[in-house]
Amino acid sequence: MIATTPAEDLIFGLTRVIDLPGLTAAGGVPLGAEDIAAVVGEADRFARDLLWPHTMAADRHGAVYENGVVRTPPSYRPAYQAWIEGGWQGLAAPAEVNGIETGGQDLPQALWMAVAELVTAGDMSFSLCPLLSIGAIEAIARFASPPQQEAWLPKLVSGEWTGTMCLTEPQAGSDLSQVRTRAEPDGTGGYRITGQKIYITWGEHDLTDNTLHLVLARLPDAPPGTKGISLFAAPKLLPDGTRNALRCGGLEKKMGIHASPTCVMLFEGAEAQLVGEANRGLNAMFAMMNAARLGVGVEGVAQGARALALAEPYAAQRMQGGQAIDRHPDVVRMLAEIRAITLAGRLLALEAGAALDRHRLLGEPQAEARVALLTPIVKAWCTDRGVDCASLGIQVHGGMGFVEDTGAAQVLRDARIAPIYEGTNGIQALDLVGRKLFRDGGAHMRGLLAEVAASDARLAPAVAAMTRATDWMLDRGLRDADAAQASAAAYLDAAGWTLGGWMLARAAAADARYAPLAGFYLARLLPRAAARVAEIEAADSLLALMPAA
Repeated sequence: MIATTPAEDLIFGLTRVIDLPGLTAAGGVPLGAEDIAAVVGEADRFARDLLWPHTMAADRHGAVYENGVVRTPPSYRPAYQAWIEGGWQGLAAPAEVNGIETGGQDLPQALWMAVAELVTAGDMSFSLCPLLSIGAIEAIARFASPPQQEAWLPKLVSGEWTGTMCLTEPQAGSDLSQVRTRAEPDGTGGYRITGQKIYITWGEHDLTDNTLHLVLARLPDAPPGTKGISLFAAPKLLPDGTRNALRCGGLEKKMGIHASPTCVMLFEGAEAQLVGEANRGLNAMFAMMNAARLGVGVEGVAQGARALALAEPYAAQRMQGGQAIDRHPDVVRMLAEIRAITLAGRLLALEAGAALDRHRLLGEPQAEARVALLTPIVKAWCTDRGVDCASLGIQVHGGMGFVEDTGAAQVLRDARIAPIYEGTNGIQALDLVGRKLFRDGGAHMRGLLAEVAASDARLAPAVAAMTRATDWMLDRGLRDADAAQASAAAYLDAAGWTLGGWMLARAAAADARYAPLAGFYLARLLPRAAARVAEIEAADSLLALMPAA
C-alpha cells in the first residue's frame, strides 16, 4: 500500500471522488483542480507551521482565567493573526448578503471542510474558535435584518470579531425548553439579557477585541417550551467601545481541549438585539447547529488523522523482537484500521459538503435531502470513530501512549468531546431515524443504498443488511417509539460503516493506489454494519432492561 498524506487525500477526494471542479463549473463558478490543490496546500502549511509545533505546549499551558480575564496560549495570537491575514475565516462565507459586501470568498463548503480538517488536526482547541464563528455567520446571513448584517457580517467574516453560540444552562442541556435566560425590552427597540450560560466555547479570550454572542432567551410574554425561545445578539463591546454587561464567570476544568476556553458566561442586563422573529429563535439557532454538526464530524476525522500521524512514525522506529513494530501483523492491523476509517470518514464528510454545494449552486432538491440524511451520520459516526482511532493510536504506542510525552494521550482527551458536541450522538441517531428516515418513508435512504449497491459488488452484504434494518425501522419502529429509540444508534452506526465502504470503493475505482486500503476495509471492517443490524433486530433485549415508568 502506498501511504498518502491527509492533504493528498483531500485534494484527491475533492477533485476525483466528488468532482468539485465539475460541480462548480456546472454552477457557473468554476474552480479548477489546480486552484483546489493550492488552497489545500496553503491550509496544510498553515497547520504544519503554526499549529502542529505548538499544540502540546498549548495543551499544557491551557486557557487561563485570572481576575475576569481569559488568556490563551502564547502561540495562539500569532496563529490567529495569520488566520485573519490569510482570509481563512471568510473562505466559504457569502461575498454579498442583501447587497452588503461581507468580504467573504464564497468558495465551496466542501473546500472549507477540507481546510477545517487540516487546521483541526493541527490543534483542535484552536480550531474551535473559527468553527463557532462560521456558525454565527450562517445564522446572521440567513436570519438577521440588513442593518444587523451590515454591522456584524464584515467583522465576523474577516475574523476581526469572533462568534459564540450560547444555548446551554445549568438546568437546560439538550432540552432547550427549560431555558430560563430572560430578555426584557429596553424601550428603545433593544433588549436587556439576564441569565447564565455554561459550556460556552471561546466565550471569552484575548485573540480579538470583540465577540458577538448569539444567545437563546425568553421574552416576558413568551409561551412555555421551545416555542417561546428567541435569539438575540449581544456583543462583548458596545458600538461606543464600552464593555457590555456580560462577563466570563469562570472556565470549565475539562478532560481535554485544555487550550480552548470553555466559559461560564454571565449576562447581567447586557444590551442585545433580537435576531429574526420573536419566539422563533430555534430556527435560527439550528442554522448554526447544523453547520456546526458537519464541522464536528470533521473534528472526528481530524483526530483520526492526528492519531495516525503520531502512531505511524513511532511504529516505524520502535524496535521489538529484532524489527520495527510496524512489521508486526497486529500493529499493521491497528494502523490499517486507523488509516482506512479516517479516509472513509474524510471522504464521507466531503460527500456531505458536495451535497451542500450542489443544493446552493445548482438548486437540486435531492441534494438538500442528501445533506439532511448525511449530517447526523457524519457527525456521529465520524466522531465515534475518531475516539476509536485515538484509542488505537495509544495502543500502537504501548506504554508511551498512555503517558503524555508522545502526544497520543492528548488526541484521545481532545477527541472525546466531539461525540457530545452539538447534540450527543444518541440525539443524532434519533434525528436520523425519527426525522430523516420516517418523514419520507425511507425513500431517500433507499435511493442512497441503491447507489451504494451499484458502486461495488463487495458492498452487497452491507446493503442487504441496511435494507433489512430500514424495513424493520419503518415497520416496528414506526409502531413502537421505544423500539425505534432503542435501535437508532445501531442503525446510524450501520449506515456509517456502509457509507464509509462506499466512499472507499469509489476512491479505489478512481485511483488504484487506494485499492489495497479499500480491500482491507471491505473485507475486515464492513461486516461491522451487519453486526449492528443484528443489534437492531434484538431491540427487545434492551427494552426488557428499561425501568418501569
